[in-house]
Amino acid sequence: MIASALSFIKFALIGCIVFGINPFEIVGVETPQIFHWARENTAYSCFMLFFLSNAVESQLISTGAFEITFDGQLIWSKLQSGRIPSIDELIKIIDDRVNVGGNTLNMEEFVQFQ
Repeated sequence: MIASALSFIKFALIGCIVFGINPFEIVGVETPQIFHWARENTAYSCFMLFFLSNAVESQLISTGAFEITFDGQLIWSKLQSGRIPSIDELIKIIDDRVNVGGNTLNMEEFVQFQ
């Protein structure tokens, strides 16, 4: 949720810098010096704001959550195991599940990456 808010703020600030809108005047707050600098260096400040906020966003959303469900049942959780399964390991787990039920494997229908 914080990463989504940061993303919205990032694009709002970039829009304000590019279009010359001062959001601080709108809310009645003194404009920080860095915003004046950003207006004078539009391209550099927009790139810097974009890439730095993306780095922060990626850290916020990289919880490590990686779960695989098969036929509605959890078959792998990175949070529980602490790692991502190898392809061979994942195929074996799915194959074992399919062979027990006697079903045929259709990856698009049964495997859901979350």
